[in-house]
Amino acid sequence: MWDFSIGGALGMMARTMPFIVLRMAVYFGIAVGYVLVTGTGAGIGYGVGGFGDEGFRMNSTLWGGMIGFGAFGVVMYWAREYILYIVKAGHIAVLVELVDGKPMPEGRSQVGHATAVVKERFAQASVLFAIDQLVKGVIGAITGLVRGILTILPIPGAQQISGILHAFLRVAVGFIDEVILAHAIRTRATDPWASARDALVLYGQNYKTMLKNAAWLAVIVYLLSFLVFLVMLAPAALVVYLMPGAWAAGGVVFALLFAWSVKAALLEPFAIACLMQVYFKTIEGQRPDPEWEARLEQMSSHFRKLKARITGGAAPKPLRDGAPA
Repeated sequence: MWDFSIGGALGMMARTMPFIVLRMAVYFGIAVGYVLVTGTGAGIGYGVGGFGDEGFRMNSTLWGGMIGFGAFGVVMYWAREYILYIVKAGHIAVLVELVDGKPMPEGRSQVGHATAVVKERFAQASVLFAIDQLVKGVIGAITGLVRGILTILPIPGAQQISGILHAFLRVAVGFIDEVILAHAIRTRATDPWASARDALVLYGQNYKTMLKNAAWLAVIVYLLSFLVFLVMLAPAALVVYLMPGAWAAGGVVFALLFAWSVKAALLEPFAIACLMQVYFKTIEGQRPDPEWEARLEQMSSHFRKLKARITGGAAPKPLRDGAPA
Protein backbone atom coordinates (compact mmCIF):
# COMPACT_ATOMS: atom_id res chain seq x y z
CA MET A 1 0.00 0.00 0.00
CA TRP A 2 2.75 2.45 1.01
CA ASP A 3 6.50 2.13 1.37
CA PHE A 4 7.20 4.06 4.56
CA SER A 5 7.21 3.04 8.22
CA ILE A 6 4.83 5.07 10.38
CA GLY A 7 6.53 3.79 13.52
CA GLY A 8 9.94 4.72 12.15
CA ALA A 9 8.76 8.24 11.31
CA LEU A 10 7.26 8.72 14.78
CA GLY A 11 10.51 7.48 16.30
CA MET A 12 12.46 10.04 14.27
CA MET A 13 10.14 12.80 15.45
CA ALA A 14 10.60 11.72 19.07
CA ARG A 15 14.38 11.83 18.72
CA THR A 16 14.18 15.34 17.25
CA MET A 17 11.95 16.65 20.04
CA PRO A 18 13.90 19.93 20.41
CA PHE A 19 12.91 20.79 16.85
CA ILE A 20 9.33 19.64 17.38
CA VAL A 21 9.12 22.01 20.34
CA LEU A 22 10.67 24.78 18.23
CA ARG A 23 8.18 24.18 15.43
CA MET A 24 5.28 24.23 17.90
CA ALA A 25 6.52 27.50 19.40
CA VAL A 26 6.89 29.11 15.96
CA TYR A 27 3.67 27.94 14.33
CA PHE A 28 1.43 28.24 17.38
CA GLY A 29 3.01 31.65 17.95
CA ILE A 30 2.02 32.62 14.41
CA ALA A 31 -1.57 31.46 15.03
CA VAL A 32 -1.76 33.37 18.32
CA GLY A 33 -0.23 36.41 16.59
CA TYR A 34 -3.01 36.34 14.00
CA VAL A 35 -5.63 36.16 16.77
CA LEU A 36 -4.11 38.98 18.81
CA VAL A 37 -3.54 41.37 15.90
CA THR A 38 -6.98 40.61 14.46
CA GLY A 39 -8.52 41.20 17.90
CA THR A 40 -6.63 44.47 18.27
CA GLY A 41 -7.81 45.62 14.86
CA ALA A 42 -11.38 44.67 15.71
CA GLY A 43 -11.09 46.55 19.02
CA ILE A 44 -9.89 49.68 17.27
CA GLY A 45 -12.70 49.34 14.74
CA TYR A 46 -15.20 48.88 17.57
CA GLY A 47 -13.95 52.08 19.20
CA VAL A 48 -14.18 54.02 15.96
CA GLY A 49 -17.68 52.61 15.49
CA GLY A 50 -18.77 54.48 18.61
CA PHE A 51 -19.02 57.62 16.47
CA GLY A 52 -21.87 56.11 14.43
CA ASP A 53 -24.93 53.91 14.75
CA GLU A 54 -24.97 50.17 15.47
CA GLY A 55 -24.63 49.20 11.82
CA PHE A 56 -21.60 51.45 11.41
CA ARG A 57 -20.02 49.95 14.54
CA MET A 58 -20.47 46.39 13.23
CA ASN A 59 -18.93 47.30 9.87
CA SER A 60 -16.00 49.18 11.43
CA THR A 61 -15.34 46.25 13.79
CA LEU A 62 -15.34 43.82 10.88
CA TRP A 63 -13.05 46.01 8.78
CA GLY A 64 -10.71 46.57 11.73
CA GLY A 65 -10.40 42.81 12.24
CA MET A 66 -9.80 42.20 8.52
CA ILE A 67 -7.13 44.93 8.35
CA GLY A 68 -5.38 43.47 11.41
CA PHE A 69 -5.51 39.97 9.91
CA GLY A 70 -4.14 41.22 6.58
CA ALA A 71 -1.38 43.29 8.19
CA PHE A 72 -0.09 40.31 10.15
CA GLY A 73 -0.29 38.23 6.96
CA VAL A 74 2.05 40.71 5.23
CA VAL A 75 4.54 40.39 8.12
CA MET A 76 4.46 36.58 7.86
CA TYR A 77 4.95 36.78 4.09
CA TRP A 78 8.27 38.55 4.62
CA ALA A 79 9.26 36.18 7.43
CA ARG A 80 8.74 33.02 5.36
CA GLU A 81 12.39 32.85 4.22
CA TYR A 82 13.64 32.91 7.80
CA ILE A 83 11.16 30.24 8.89
CA LEU A 84 12.22 27.97 6.02
CA TYR A 85 15.91 28.56 6.76
CA ILE A 86 15.93 28.08 10.54
CA VAL A 87 12.94 25.89 11.32
CA LYS A 88 12.21 23.65 8.34
CA ALA A 89 15.71 23.22 6.90
CA GLY A 90 17.20 22.76 10.35
CA HIS A 91 14.74 20.00 11.16
CA ILE A 92 15.46 18.34 7.81
CA ALA A 93 19.18 18.39 8.64
CA VAL A 94 18.72 16.37 11.83
CA LEU A 95 16.22 14.01 10.19
CA VAL A 96 18.82 13.26 7.49
CA GLU A 97 21.28 12.23 10.19
CA LEU A 98 18.71 9.85 11.70
CA VAL A 99 17.78 8.31 8.34
CA ASP A 100 21.45 7.48 7.82
CA GLY A 101 21.76 6.07 11.34
CA LYS A 102 24.30 8.65 12.49
CA PRO A 103 24.60 9.73 16.13
CA MET A 104 22.53 12.78 16.93
CA PRO A 105 23.39 15.45 19.48
CA GLU A 106 20.73 15.62 22.16
CA GLY A 107 19.07 18.55 23.86
CA ARG A 108 19.47 22.16 22.84
CA SER A 109 22.73 21.45 20.98
CA GLN A 110 20.64 19.66 18.33
CA VAL A 111 19.27 22.98 17.07
CA GLY A 112 22.74 24.52 17.02
CA HIS A 113 24.14 21.55 15.13
CA ALA A 114 21.37 21.69 12.52
CA THR A 115 21.74 25.44 12.06
CA ALA A 116 25.47 25.01 11.39
CA VAL A 117 24.78 22.27 8.83
CA VAL A 118 22.23 24.42 6.98
CA LYS A 119 24.53 27.45 6.91
CA GLU A 120 27.32 25.26 5.56
CA ARG A 121 25.16 24.08 2.65
CA PHE A 122 23.21 27.32 2.10
CA ALA A 123 25.19 30.40 3.09
CA GLN A 124 22.13 32.67 2.92
CA ALA A 125 18.43 32.16 3.56
CA SER A 126 17.67 33.72 0.16
CA VAL A 127 19.61 30.93 -1.61
CA LEU A 128 17.67 28.20 0.14
CA PHE A 129 14.38 30.00 -0.50
CA ALA A 130 15.15 30.47 -4.20
CA ILE A 131 16.03 26.78 -4.59
CA ASP A 132 12.86 25.79 -2.73
CA GLN A 133 10.68 27.89 -5.06
CA LEU A 134 12.31 26.47 -8.20
CA VAL A 135 11.99 22.91 -6.86
CA LYS A 136 8.26 23.45 -6.28
CA GLY A 137 7.89 24.63 -9.86
CA VAL A 138 9.66 21.56 -11.27
CA ILE A 139 7.59 19.20 -9.13
CA GLY A 140 4.46 20.95 -10.37
CA ALA A 141 5.59 20.28 -13.95
CA ILE A 142 5.98 16.57 -13.18
CA THR A 143 2.45 16.37 -11.76
CA GLY A 144 1.28 18.12 -14.92
CA LEU A 145 2.94 15.33 -16.91
CA VAL A 146 0.90 12.78 -14.95
CA ARG A 147 -2.27 14.69 -15.74
CA GLY A 148 -1.33 14.88 -19.42
CA ILE A 149 -0.86 11.12 -19.60
CA LEU A 150 -4.31 10.58 -18.12
CA THR A 151 -6.07 12.93 -20.55
CA ILE A 152 -4.91 10.97 -23.61
CA LEU A 153 -6.12 7.64 -22.24
CA PRO A 154 -9.39 6.38 -23.82
CA ILE A 155 -11.30 6.50 -20.52
CA PRO A 156 -14.80 8.05 -20.25
CA GLY A 157 -14.59 11.23 -18.17
CA ALA A 158 -10.78 11.08 -18.15
CA GLN A 159 -10.49 14.86 -18.48
CA GLN A 160 -12.66 15.47 -15.40
CA ILE A 161 -10.79 12.77 -13.48
CA SER A 162 -7.46 14.28 -14.47
CA GLY A 163 -8.56 17.68 -13.14
CA ILE A 164 -9.44 16.18 -9.77
CA LEU A 165 -6.23 14.15 -9.75
CA HIS A 166 -4.13 17.20 -10.57
CA ALA A 167 -5.71 19.21 -7.75
CA PHE A 168 -5.05 16.34 -5.33
CA LEU A 169 -1.47 15.91 -6.49
CA ARG A 170 -0.81 19.61 -5.95
CA VAL A 171 -1.67 19.00 -2.31
CA ALA A 172 0.32 15.78 -2.12
CA VAL A 173 3.55 17.19 -3.56
CA GLY A 174 3.60 19.91 -0.92
CA PHE A 175 5.73 17.56 1.19
CA ILE A 176 8.19 16.58 -1.53
CA ASP A 177 10.13 19.81 -2.05
CA GLU A 178 11.67 19.54 1.42
CA VAL A 179 12.77 15.98 0.65
CA ILE A 180 14.63 17.36 -2.37
CA LEU A 181 16.36 19.85 -0.06
CA ALA A 182 17.22 16.94 2.24
CA HIS A 183 19.18 15.39 -0.62
CA ALA A 184 21.40 18.49 -0.86
CA ILE A 185 22.13 18.30 2.86
CA ARG A 186 22.70 14.55 2.77
CA THR A 187 25.16 14.59 -0.13
CA ARG A 188 27.23 17.38 1.46
CA ALA A 189 27.24 19.04 -1.96
CA THR A 190 29.38 22.15 -2.39
CA ASP A 191 26.98 23.48 -5.04
CA PRO A 192 23.39 23.35 -3.70
CA TRP A 193 21.99 24.20 -7.16
CA ALA A 194 23.67 21.18 -8.76
CA SER A 195 22.55 18.95 -5.91
CA ALA A 196 18.95 20.12 -6.33
CA ARG A 197 19.20 19.35 -10.07
CA ASP A 198 20.42 15.81 -9.38
CA ALA A 199 17.75 15.28 -6.72
CA LEU A 200 15.00 16.43 -9.09
CA VAL A 201 16.21 14.15 -11.87
CA LEU A 202 16.23 11.22 -9.44
CA TYR A 203 12.76 12.20 -8.29
CA GLY A 204 11.53 12.42 -11.89
CA GLN A 205 12.76 8.95 -12.80
CA ASN A 206 11.00 7.58 -9.69
CA TYR A 207 7.93 9.82 -9.77
CA LYS A 208 5.41 6.97 -9.66
CA THR A 209 6.74 5.65 -6.35
CA MET A 210 7.09 9.12 -4.86
CA LEU A 211 3.66 10.37 -5.92
CA LYS A 212 1.97 7.19 -4.68
CA ASN A 213 3.44 7.61 -1.20
CA ALA A 214 2.88 11.37 -1.21
CA ALA A 215 -0.77 10.78 -2.06
CA TRP A 216 -1.22 8.38 0.86
CA LEU A 217 0.44 10.86 3.19
CA ALA A 218 -1.76 13.68 1.91
CA VAL A 219 -4.85 11.64 2.79
CA ILE A 220 -3.50 10.83 6.27
CA VAL A 221 -2.32 14.36 7.04
CA TYR A 222 -5.43 16.16 5.82
CA LEU A 223 -7.82 13.76 7.54
CA LEU A 224 -5.98 14.39 10.80
CA SER A 225 -5.96 18.13 10.08
CA PHE A 226 -9.74 18.06 9.59
CA LEU A 227 -10.17 16.31 12.95
CA VAL A 228 -8.00 18.96 14.58
CA PHE A 229 -10.11 21.65 12.91
CA LEU A 230 -13.28 20.18 14.43
CA VAL A 231 -11.68 20.04 17.88
CA MET A 232 -10.47 23.64 17.58
CA LEU A 233 -13.87 25.04 16.65
CA ALA A 234 -14.98 25.34 20.30
CA PRO A 235 -11.96 27.31 21.64
CA ALA A 236 -11.92 29.41 18.47
CA ALA A 237 -15.58 30.30 18.96
CA LEU A 238 -14.75 31.33 22.55
CA VAL A 239 -12.02 33.66 21.27
CA VAL A 240 -14.49 35.27 18.86
CA TYR A 241 -17.03 35.62 21.68
CA LEU A 242 -14.48 37.52 23.78
CA MET A 243 -13.61 39.88 20.92
CA PRO A 244 -15.48 43.18 20.71
CA GLY A 245 -18.38 43.19 18.30
CA ALA A 246 -19.58 40.16 16.39
CA TRP A 247 -17.67 38.31 13.68
CA ALA A 248 -19.58 35.18 12.75
CA ALA A 249 -16.89 33.82 10.46
CA GLY A 250 -14.13 34.42 13.01
CA GLY A 251 -14.60 31.06 14.73
CA VAL A 252 -14.08 29.15 11.48
CA VAL A 253 -11.08 31.30 10.49
CA PHE A 254 -9.35 30.87 13.86
CA ALA A 255 -10.11 27.14 13.93
CA LEU A 256 -8.49 26.86 10.51
CA LEU A 257 -5.48 28.79 11.79
CA PHE A 258 -5.02 26.50 14.79
CA ALA A 259 -5.51 23.41 12.64
CA TRP A 260 -2.86 24.78 10.23
CA SER A 261 -0.45 25.32 13.13
CA VAL A 262 -0.87 21.70 14.27
CA LYS A 263 -0.37 20.51 10.69
CA ALA A 264 2.78 22.61 10.22
CA ALA A 265 4.26 21.83 13.63
CA LEU A 266 3.48 18.11 13.95
CA LEU A 267 1.95 16.55 10.84
CA GLU A 268 4.27 18.00 8.19
CA PRO A 269 7.50 16.75 9.83
CA PHE A 270 5.85 13.33 10.13
CA ALA A 271 5.06 13.35 6.40
CA ILE A 272 8.57 14.54 5.53
CA ALA A 273 10.16 11.82 7.68
CA CYS A 274 8.03 9.22 5.87
CA LEU A 275 8.92 10.52 2.40
CA MET A 276 12.60 10.75 3.25
CA GLN A 277 12.52 7.03 4.07
CA VAL A 278 10.92 6.30 0.69
CA TYR A 279 13.10 8.66 -1.37
CA PHE A 280 16.47 7.62 -0.01
CA LYS A 281 15.57 3.94 -0.20
CA THR A 282 14.25 4.27 -3.75
CA ILE A 283 17.23 6.17 -5.19
CA GLU A 284 19.82 4.00 -3.47
CA GLY A 285 22.32 2.81 -6.09
CA GLN A 286 20.69 4.90 -8.83
CA ARG A 287 22.31 7.58 -10.95
CA PRO A 288 20.60 10.60 -12.51
CA ASP A 289 19.29 9.66 -15.95
CA PRO A 290 20.36 12.13 -18.69
CA GLU A 291 17.09 11.41 -20.55
CA TRP A 292 15.09 12.55 -17.56
CA GLU A 293 17.27 15.65 -17.25
CA ALA A 294 16.49 16.51 -20.87
CA ARG A 295 12.80 15.83 -20.29
CA LEU A 296 12.67 18.10 -17.23
CA GLU A 297 14.57 20.81 -19.08
CA GLN A 298 12.05 20.67 -21.89
CA MET A 299 8.93 20.69 -19.73
CA SER A 300 9.92 23.11 -16.95
CA SER A 301 11.25 26.66 -17.15
CA HIS A 302 11.98 26.40 -13.42
CA PHE A 303 14.37 23.52 -14.09
CA ARG A 304 16.13 25.56 -16.77
CA LYS A 305 16.52 28.45 -14.33
CA LEU A 306 17.93 26.12 -11.71
CA LYS A 307 20.47 24.70 -14.17
CA ALA A 308 21.48 28.20 -15.25
CA ARG A 309 22.33 29.06 -11.65
CA ILE A 310 24.76 26.14 -11.47
CA THR A 311 27.14 27.80 -13.91
CA GLY A 312 26.30 31.39 -13.14
CA GLY A 313 24.11 31.84 -16.20
CA ALA A 314 26.36 30.13 -18.74
CA ALA A 315 25.15 27.17 -20.73
CA PRO A 316 24.85 24.41 -18.11
CA LYS A 317 26.70 21.19 -18.62
CA PRO A 318 24.39 18.18 -19.03
CA LEU A 319 24.63 15.15 -16.84
CA ARG A 320 27.03 12.50 -18.02
CA ASP A 321 26.08 8.86 -18.13
CA GLY A 322 27.29 7.36 -14.90
CA ALA A 323 27.53 10.70 -13.06
CA PRO A 324 27.20 10.08 -9.33
CA ALA A 325 24.04 11.24 -7.59
